[in-house]
Amino acid sequence: MPSSRVILRSQYFIYFGILGLYLPYFNLYCYHLGFTGTQIGLLSGLRSATLVVFPFVWGALADRFRRRKSIYLLCNTLACVAWAGYLTTTDFGPMLMLTVMYGIFYAPLISFLEAYAMDLLGEDKNAYGRIRVWGSVSFILIVTAMGHLIGRYGIGLIVPLILAGALLQTLFGVALPTGSPLRPPTASEDVVRGNWSRAIAFLCCGFLMLVSHGTYYGFFSIHLENLGLSPTYIGIAWAMAVLAEIVVMTHSRRLFARASLESVLLASFFIAALRWLLLAAFTSPVVILGSQILHAFSYGTFHMASILYMDRLTPGPAKTLGQAANNAITYGLGLMIGFLINGALFDHLGARPLFGISAGLALAGGILFRWHQQSLPDPMDDAT
Repeated sequence: MPSSRVILRSQYFIYFGILGLYLPYFNLYCYHLGFTGTQIGLLSGLRSATLVVFPFVWGALADRFRRRKSIYLLCNTLACVAWAGYLTTTDFGPMLMLTVMYGIFYAPLISFLEAYAMDLLGEDKNAYGRIRVWGSVSFILIVTAMGHLIGRYGIGLIVPLILAGALLQTLFGVALPTGSPLRPPTASEDVVRGNWSRAIAFLCCGFLMLVSHGTYYGFFSIHLENLGLSPTYIGIAWAMAVLAEIVVMTHSRRLFARASLESVLLASFFIAALRWLLLAAFTSPVVILGSQILHAFSYGTFHMASILYMDRLTPGPAKTLGQAANNAITYGLGLMIGFLINGALFDHLGARPLFGISAGLALAGGILFRWHQQSLPDPMDDAT
């Protein structure tokens, strides 16, 4: 039997392979269907809205009834059923409803995987990137291949491929370990005793960081196409970003042995601001590709550090809920607001001014995080 870590790597591999189909190309697919920027922003925003509420719902149920694997498989299965509906329609109204239904069951998957990773790594949590990197490897393979395939067979190819990937993830998920039942919290170790003030402050900063990503995740591919760049270039641009992400993830143990989580997070905020400024200021294909290297920090180091940071701040009985909160407030609420704002403004302003706004949001998140860190005692002191 494969080890638990191998099984978890396969789940990350499939999950982010599907994301490699969805993120760069689904909004472009909608654009080719004739949807406006507002409609595309609404679709993306509603999908993110489900990430605000339902990770909490499913995460609380998993922690309360100690049925993480059962709920994970249920959500995977129902997400497949909902996505299959996209094969039957290209109209905005039905697609809006399908987006909500799909999002309800898709929402908790990544937070469940993050909680599994923290459990399996135990005291070796700094090696998280070496498991998560398999998702990045998958993303880069898929996004590169799809640029060529879409140029040859058309953008509609992504819909059945995403369904096939979702079915595969469900099948492989059966092999995940059930794990030892989580003990219920005791009177001296309940959810209230988590370092919630520091966690809430970080989530507010992370919210700004992910709002700043709304232009990139929502309209980067459309921006490149409007600049006259080919689907192959679009795929290479996304792949370049994830290749940079892979480099930092494979060195995660060394990175976190040398730098604190707080310093890594702070650097990530400011480098993200630089990245968005470059995309706002330049349209050169060479500069755009070069700016994609900064994805190693605006996403790679930020994501790893945020998972480890939330794990440190939340008590044992609430680990799934803590990761759910992280994903809900940042990738859920943050991206939802980012998509809606960008969708409303894209048709009027275009992508470049929106990237300038994104730079300001990432900078604001970094300043707020730095200020809050200076106003509180060291988190390790809180735990003693």
